[in-house]
Amino acid sequence: MSTHRFYTTPVDEVTWDVPMTGDARFTWEYDEGREKLLALYQKGKDKQWDSVKRIDWDIEVDPYDPLGMPDQSLAIYGTKHWEKMGERERKQVRHHAATWQFSQFLHGEQGAMITGARIVETVPDLDAKLYSATQTMDEARHVEIFTRFLHEKLGMVYPINGKLQDLLGETLGDSRWDMPYLGMQVLIEGLALAAFGVIRDVSTKPLPKQILAYVMQDEARHVAFGRLALRDYYAQLSVAELREREDFVIEGCYLMRDRLRGVEIWENFGIPRAEAQEMLKDSPYIRMFQSLLFSRIVPCVKDIGLWSDRIRQAYDDMGVLEMSKGDLDALMRQDEEIAEQIEVERFATEEAERRREVDEVIAEAASSS
Repeated sequence: MSTHRFYTTPVDEVTWDVPMTGDARFTWEYDEGREKLLALYQKGKDKQWDSVKRIDWDIEVDPYDPLGMPDQSLAIYGTKHWEKMGERERKQVRHHAATWQFSQFLHGEQGAMITGARIVETVPDLDAKLYSATQTMDEARHVEIFTRFLHEKLGMVYPINGKLQDLLGETLGDSRWDMPYLGMQVLIEGLALAAFGVIRDVSTKPLPKQILAYVMQDEARHVAFGRLALRDYYAQLSVAELREREDFVIEGCYLMRDRLRGVEIWENFGIPRAEAQEMLKDSPYIRMFQSLLFSRIVPCVKDIGLWSDRIRQAYDDMGVLEMSKGDLDALMRQDEEIAEQIEVERFATEEAERRREVDEVIAEAASSS
């Protein structure tokens, strides 16, 4: 069985090899560490979980309405193309749109897993190496989860979006040890968290809500890790060094904004790329969704000390500067609480079902005696 049979368009069956630069760093200091980062490492150990046992994979998913999102969330909604479609084609649109979104989640999580291992190798401090080892395990679990959802529930996979692949290549190919943090923990993970949150909160289907809530519980720790490590380091950099990081952030944010338009979905329905791009640009939902995607990134960039006039101007041009007022700690607490609440509700339902079955057996035994 191969994932290649699920792809909407053929992809290379060989690996994508990203040339690595930089040093693998050992440290002989095993006792000292930052208190907050070591506490995050402990939390990372405490919060490990098994996706086979924690997620209810028996929940059925309709591949033609897997997320239960309103049709207004589709860029094609209300256009001439949508009006021409019958219900069968509209079902296919819902299937492809959800598949594209979760495929990008899958590819991004593989990138995060590789980046986590890269950070273990290159970061100079042991406390950061320890935490990043737990993150690598988290990301492996997320790859496993999204793979299973796409294979078993949707039966289709989209190739990695070119913009996401570009950013992953730049993140992993840089020789400076802090750049994987900046590219993955701040930009890619921050954007993924926001995208997960929108779907988690709007979806009416239990399995994707469950998956995204549990994954977000992990991802919130990862973003916190990036903030802690980079805030300390960037306070020591020169103006020129900070400017190089700002250039990377600005370019990366434009790439990320553009990647979530999903032009390739609409090309599969016969809409020319130029027309699809105009359709996406005009979609009220897509514009709103894209602005929400920066709700985690912008306050994080500000928090780690990359907050020059150039950065603010770029975010103002994107229409997301107001996001800098967001409270990241409050958002992370909310992510934790939502996952815990879903857990409580799920097991309360299962317990009620078990009690009902026991009551039925007792009643049946009483009536036959």
